[in-house]
Amino acid sequence: MARNLWIGAPGRLREIRQAAKSWERTAELNVTEFKALEGRVTTFAPTRTTRRLKFSFDWLEPGDARHLDRLARRVGTGRGPLVVLDPAAVNLLDPHQAAGQSDSPGGRDHWFTMNGAVALARDAEDLTTADCQDPAAAIGWVHGTWAGWPVVPGMRVSWLLPAGWDPATATAQLDWKAADGTYLSTAHASGTSVTGTAPAGAAFATPVGRPGATGLFGLAGACLTLDEEPGADPGTGPGAHLLGDGCPAMSVTAYSDVPAARLPYRNVSVDLVEVRRAAF
Repeated sequence: MARNLWIGAPGRLREIRQAAKSWERTAELNVTEFKALEGRVTTFAPTRTTRRLKFSFDWLEPGDARHLDRLARRVGTGRGPLVVLDPAAVNLLDPHQAAGQSDSPGGRDHWFTMNGAVALARDAEDLTTADCQDPAAAIGWVHGTWAGWPVVPGMRVSWLLPAGWDPATATAQLDWKAADGTYLSTAHASGTSVTGTAPAGAAFATPVGRPGATGLFGLAGACLTLDEEPGADPGTGPGAHLLGDGCPAMSVTAYSDVPAARLPYRNVSVDLVEVRRAAF
């Protein structure tokens, strides 16, 4: 279900089942070079990289073409950025979040304490760890733009807790929320992973972890996936963490709509860029 492109405003996603003719998902590095008179080169690279998506379709179905046209022209989508569930993405956590890294004091950009006494801090390797002082403590993962990760009813979501958590005590949890952020229900399982199906009315999922014990717990290696079981990176062997692809909010920056030779089909291309917010 989720391996096709899903795109739209939160709570109003549409599945584009037709395969794109071309698909590009480049990360914009923004590396700047400075060359001294003696020839030495210094580079500056920002911590964050911006994702850009470009896709085009030939002979796209009229309903799908109209949906993309409305998104590009900002008709009936609200004033915020768009959701794009990229079918090539596996781990939907932010790249730094999946790696257990944070630039915000106390890790507030990526995690929050749901209940219990938990202190987040960086360790000697610059990774964020959770000092759980209460066995009933629960840690939630923050999307950064919305009330959780966008979903549609019926979508299958899998959540894997960070590496090193004890499956004998831990509980993995997915909280389902409506489009306005109100809580609907929870899917949970004992151990370090859970898979649930988004219920009716669900627009977001918030992953939660309960260590079930006191002590220090790392936050690197977590994985949130759609329509497949999370696990190790198949390219680097067992135990390797999947790089976070992210699920950033996006805004349309370019759009073309060319009528196909056989109407009402359309040849459509769309360019999008990752944004923090979109003001129209």
